Amino acid sequence: MLSKEHIQAALRPIAEPTLERSLVELQWIRDMMVKEDRVSLTVVCLEKNEETQKMLEQEIRDRLLAAGVSSVHLRFREASEQERTEAAGPEKVQSGARGQEPSHEEVLRKGHAAGLETLPILDPNSGVKFIAVASGKGGVGKSTVTVNLAVALARKGQRVGLIDADIYGFSVPDMMGIEEVPDIEEGAIVPVERFGVKVMSMGFFIRENNPVIWRGPMLGKMLRQFFVDVEWGELDYVLLDLPPGTGDVALDVHQMIPHSSEIIVTTPHATAAFVAARAGAMALKTNHEVLGVVENMAYYECSGCGQKDYIFGRGGGARLAETLHTGLLAQIPLGTPDNHPSEPDFSPCVYKQDSRIGQLYDEIAEQVMQRYTNTKD
Repeated sequence: MLSKEHIQAALRPIAEPTLERSLVELQWIRDMMVKEDRVSLTVVCLEKNEETQKMLEQEIRDRLLAAGVSSVHLRFREASEQERTEAAGPEKVQSGARGQEPSHEEVLRKGHAAGLETLPILDPNSGVKFIAVASGKGGVGKSTVTVNLAVALARKGQRVGLIDADIYGFSVPDMMGIEEVPDIEEGAIVPVERFGVKVMSMGFFIRENNPVIWRGPMLGKMLRQFFVDVEWGELDYVLLDLPPGTGDVALDVHQMIPHSSEIIVTTPHATAAFVAARAGAMALKTNHEVLGVVENMAYYECSGCGQKDYIFGRGGGARLAETLHTGLLAQIPLGTPDNHPSEPDFSPCVYKQDSRIGQLYDEIAEQVMQRYTNTKD
């Protein structure tokens, strides 16, 4: 069975043409995914010209074919300034070469300097409706709910943006199967679009899944730039995947957004619902409406007989909704999407529209849209 170690061993002899050093040793073979006999990876290049790319692509494909790989998906990008400096030293490679991928600080600085074509989404006149998705603790499926609600709204013809505001625990790009990074167009950051949803996440700017070791002020600055320095275009909804709990990041988001609603995610367990009440109370104290409660992992339904087993107990979502004087939007059962890596729209966590859980998310989206319609009327 193929492994990442086997792939790295097969590619180790391939050298970066200018530096004449192994791409593997430079750690310039990135984002590797191995599924049976299929491999997907990103190759970092010092100079991304067509001739060099073709040469490297052919050598990579030949070596992987010899190693037993039947299907190869390659992406190429130029090295960032930091990667160039680490690989060759500043005296060998000039920084700021044309076309290189900027660091996330450079990306955000350029976006800030750009004149965006549309109103910033924080402008009350933009008409954007903000929905923050929160939980009292981690592990209850908050990000899964955020991602699938965003996709469900997009399926209904809504223009949707998604901000992965869980800076320490970013997961949205991976959950949605996103392999690209944001582009820069005329100095503005362009979010990545997937399933009709425009996405911005710290995960786009962190190398090799490294941890974020920042204090509160830096986190708040990054979040604000996600709001004001990105060319979102025209949007109807912006969903925010908040970090669990009631820490600095969640408070910053509540202070940045003058008008928003909030969905609280919990499991049926009494303790999870008790802790989630704090997140709801924080929203209310900062003058944000609680739109409703989603009870995730509500039960396990046997695919053969249809019997429901309430593994984590019952009633937590309803009790939380009662405590917060709001409604229970849905009870989502345990399950995983029936997706296969060979599908062109593969993602690990997005449920298809024709699946039972996908339909539940469509129902939540309908409730959300109806709520805003009634409010407007």
